Parts: sequence; C-alpha cells; structure tokens
Amino acid sequence: MTLKLDVVLLALCLAVVAFGTVMVASASIAQGDGFWLKHLVSSGLGVAIFIAAALLPLALWQRMHRFAWFVALLLCCAVFVPGLGAQVNGAVRWIDIGIARIHVAEYVKLLLLVYMAGYLARYPLVAQTRKGVQAPTTWALLRPLMLVSLVLGLLLMQPDFGSLVVLSVTFCALIFIAGIRLRVFLLLALLVVGAIAVLAVAQPYRLDRLTSFVDPWAYAYGSGYQLTQALIAFGRGGYFGLGLGEGVQKLFYLPEAHNDFIFAIVVEELGLVGALLLILVFCILVLRILRVARLALQRQQYFGGFLASGIGILIGVQCLINFGVNTGLLPTKGLTLPFVSYGGHSLMVSYCMLGLVFRVAMDTEATDV
Repeated sequence: MTLKLDVVLLALCLAVVAFGTVMVASASIAQGDGFWLKHLVSSGLGVAIFIAAALLPLALWQRMHRFAWFVALLLCCAVFVPGLGAQVNGAVRWIDIGIARIHVAEYVKLLLLVYMAGYLARYPLVAQTRKGVQAPTTWALLRPLMLVSLVLGLLLMQPDFGSLVVLSVTFCALIFIAGIRLRVFLLLALLVVGAIAVLAVAQPYRLDRLTSFVDPWAYAYGSGYQLTQALIAFGRGGYFGLGLGEGVQKLFYLPEAHNDFIFAIVVEELGLVGALLLILVFCILVLRILRVARLALQRQQYFGGFLASGIGILIGVQCLINFGVNTGLLPTKGLTLPFVSYGGHSLMVSYCMLGLVFRVAMDTEATDV
C-alpha cells in the first residue's frame, strides 16, 4: 500500500512556515538574533515532530484518547505546584523543568482534541449509512464536555482566557459536526457565549481590556497602549507597506511585535495587499484541512475525520481572533498567529497538528487504492 502526500496542503504549510520565519526575523531585529535563532531551532524540532506524527498510526492516538485527557488534566494542575509552576507577566501558565519552560495551554489544546476525536468516533452520527450504528443520544454527545470543562476551568485559573475561548468554540463546532440536534446546539452555543461574556467582565483586568477596546485612544498610555501602537502600524502600512524590514513599530514601540502582534508588523511592512494575501493563504489552508476531514468522515474514518475537523477549526478560530485583536475588532488576548508568531511551544504543537492532518489524508487516500 502506497501512502500519498497531499501536495497542495504541503505547499501551503511550507509557504506559511517560511513566511513566519522571515517575519519573526524582521519583527525581532531590534532585539538581536536570539528570537530568530530560537524560532529556527523550534521549527527544526517541529519538523521532526511533524514527521513522527505523520508516521504514527492513528489507531495508536485513538487508543490513547482517554490518557490524553488525563495528561491534559495533570499539566493544568502542575502549574499550581509550588516550585514547578512559573509566573510570566502575572500569569502562571508555564511549567519550569529547569532546562526549559513548558507552555501548558499549547499542549492541552492538542491533547483535548485527541480526546474529543476519540470519544466522538464511538458515536458516528455523521454517517448513518453504516449498518449497526446506533444514533447517539444528546446526553452521549454532551457528556465529554463535562470532562473538557474541568480542564478548561483550570486553564481559566492560570489565567488563560484566550485559550479557553478558542477551545470552547472548537468543541462546540465538533459537537455540531457530530450531529447534535440543532435546538440543543443553539442552546449550548447560547450558554457558551453567555459564560464567555460573564467571564470577560468578571475580572478587573479583563474589564479594562474591554473598556480600552471600545475606545483605545482614550487609554493610549494605559490599557490601550498596545492596541493604539498596532493601529499606528496599520496606518503606516497603507496599500503596499513600508517594505520588508523597514517597519518602525517593532523598534520597541509595539510590545510583543514578534509574537501576538506580528500581524500588525506584516501590515506595516507589506501593506494591505500583503495582509490580504496572508489571510487568503490561511483560508485556503483551513479549508484544505477541513476537506481532508470531510473525506475521512465520508469514508467512515471517524477518529481521523473528527481530529482533522478539530485541528482545522482551532487553527481558523485562533487566526480570526489574532486578526481581530490586531485590528481592534476584538479585545486584546494573548494568542499567537499559528506558524507566523514567535513561540517555540506553539510552533511545535502546530507542526504536530499538521502531521496528524497529513496522516489522516494519507490514510484516506490509501482507502481509495
């Protein structure tokens, strides 16, 4: 049996990764070569992780889906252990193992996706044609959300509100794909939106972000400083930008220019045209991943189909939030732009997700041989 690579998906991935490497080098130029070199090292490790994920059988991941949830729970609990959890910028989201710090939320995203895909694969309502398949009850589809909510609650305590929003939207979408009744889904969506709204104003610092988000210029030297600097970058960029490497805001004006707000640097240096091209590539990438998921579900490869669906939705939602934050359409959240922002753990987990998508695509192609 010959496994075939999805050439289009591979080309899209290479294009985004190469672009991200160039932009990290440009956005961090004022801070020396450290960030760029670390990004290259993380990318190299990510390639190895990508290959390993693409070669491992999906059946192995599926058998370990309950264990994946357990590991996610342990990671979220570990950050609260004195001497193990590390505080960065007022949040305890890291585990310090001496030689490195592990960003818990990035790995939890992948682990919970594996768990949800493994659970939903036992209730393949999306394909009623298979004989002997019993349609799941509403409770059966909602039950995993209780276990997932426990982990999300621990993420919120760190606090990591951005990751909670991304995962909540992703899991609601997965439940919808799994075939939950529309009225139950709408009620669930309403509850999730309501809970997110309440949480958004429950803490003073989140309320400050909402206030500055509505009128950032009124708080230009306070809670709205980062957003106003990003908007200045957008204004400078115009249609065609100042030129690669010629941006000004990265020169210690815009905080996290190489990380959460790298999209603002993209617009400043490459203009509206460059930004739209990047958005277009991301749209095609997400749609290609969802195409892989759809084909897998049609061929009754439920675990791979749900896993690829979750990965495509998660990447798409995180991109939308990052674009929204950079442009001032959404309140500021600490979320990276996948494959483009600096961030070792985020980059390596993204590589792993893509490796899993390629494995799903190869297994789907193999069924046609």
